[in-house]
Amino acid sequence: MTPLSFLGLEHLSTAAILLDAHFRIAYANPAAENLFEISLSHINGLGLPQTFGPATTLTSAAEQALSSNTSVTEHELIFPNASNTLLSVSCTITPVEIGPVRLILEFHQIDKQLKIAREERMLLQQQANRELLRNLAHEIKNPLGGLRGAAQLLELELPKPELREYTQVIIKEADRLQSLMDRMLTPHRLPQYRLINIHEVLERVRSLLLAEHPQGIVIRRDYDTSLPDISADQEQLIQVMLNIARNAAQAMHGQGEITLRTRIARQVTLAKKRYRLALMIQIIDNGPGIPENIREKIFYPLVSGREGGSGLGLTLAQTFVAQHHGSVECDSQQGRTCFTILLPVTEPSH
Repeated sequence: MTPLSFLGLEHLSTAAILLDAHFRIAYANPAAENLFEISLSHINGLGLPQTFGPATTLTSAAEQALSSNTSVTEHELIFPNASNTLLSVSCTITPVEIGPVRLILEFHQIDKQLKIAREERMLLQQQANRELLRNLAHEIKNPLGGLRGAAQLLELELPKPELREYTQVIIKEADRLQSLMDRMLTPHRLPQYRLINIHEVLERVRSLLLAEHPQGIVIRRDYDTSLPDISADQEQLIQVMLNIARNAAQAMHGQGEITLRTRIARQVTLAKKRYRLALMIQIIDNGPGIPENIREKIFYPLVSGREGGSGLGLTLAQTFVAQHHGSVECDSQQGRTCFTILLPVTEPSH
């Protein structure tokens, strides 16, 4: 069958896979490629077990639908995608006769609506975070400058040199807080867009991390070198990837493995707009995972799972990604933490 035979499925947001009479894959639409992080060219002609593993429930349902010539729906199926993230889906299998195609499999991600609601909450929270940080930084900066100046004048009047140790503590802490305030205000600089290659960004981050941790950290690259350039602020994206990867290295105490992965994502919805193509960047580590009590709050300002952390790195990363109309999410458990950044390549569909 020609690609034109499946033209109507190309634009569906529902993941659809077509099977022949032997349960071999004849076609998968872009939504299915995106959901399972697979390419039609890699699975075309494969059977269900080779594609989804020993999915006996799915195979049995396909056999039932074909033999009874009626639709069969399976709820709460669990499949791993290409990055080993578990997907919870329902699947409706419908018998058809279109050339060699005998079955249509429609997959619906069960938590998709929850994900959309969470993205909307995160967007509102992020806007509130930005306003809070901006107001807080402005309120603190002025008295901080006066505090530092007063400490410098006091130091000049002290009769005993050993007492200056205390004024130096004040001055150094004022400088540290000043630096923190500057970082809080940084996201309000508008992005400077130009065409960039995402792998140049990741290679810069890789070199910085290896310089900071010359022994102990192994950084693996899993790049799709065919990815197109995107219009973005290179320095901001370097900061995004560096903040996330540096957190991973620090969580592993400089001993562990980090994987930098890039892929193309198709038919992606970001901030209520649908894009035909997006870049997917994943930063994966094999560290201890994010503490469960802060997993839902890691993008909030001043929340840190590390002693001495400012709690601003991921907040800034989320803000920079949002300025590029993208999204950043985290999936974490013991032994595997994966941050996934999506950045649109094309203009939104209308």
